[in-house]
Amino acid sequence: MNIQIINGPNLNLLGKRETSIYGSESFEDFLETLRKRFPSLSLHYYQSNVEGEIVNKLHEVGFSFDGIVLNAGAYTHTSVAIHDAIGGIKTPVVEVHISNVYAREEFRHKSLITSKCAGMLTGFGMEGYALALTFLMGRK
Repeated sequence: MNIQIINGPNLNLLGKRETSIYGSESFEDFLETLRKRFPSLSLHYYQSNVEGEIVNKLHEVGFSFDGIVLNAGAYTHTSVAIHDAIGGIKTPVVEVHISNVYAREEFRHKSLITSKCAGMLTGFGMEGYALALTFLMGRK
């Protein structure tokens, strides 16, 4: 299975930014752990701080990959463009958030993308990505 992981704005700072919320591990380090845990998957990783680049990546892989794990970061709460891109592709998307967005500021409680996603995981730390991969494997 080909799975695309897409991380949005500020997630390039994992391991450095607000470690009390997001932990001290970089995503690149965690990605190596995922590759060891899921050797049967072909995991591809993309990160961008730019909304349009995330839309372009969704379009690029949205008809050829078996699944997408998306942490849209702050764009979760603001991006109609990402919502529409998910709705326009065939590949199932699982929304992931490292922190529990419902235990944070009220503006984080509303996701514009959830309605177009196959599922959503929030508050499980980096393990949420592994749970999303397990879910996608079960759909095949």
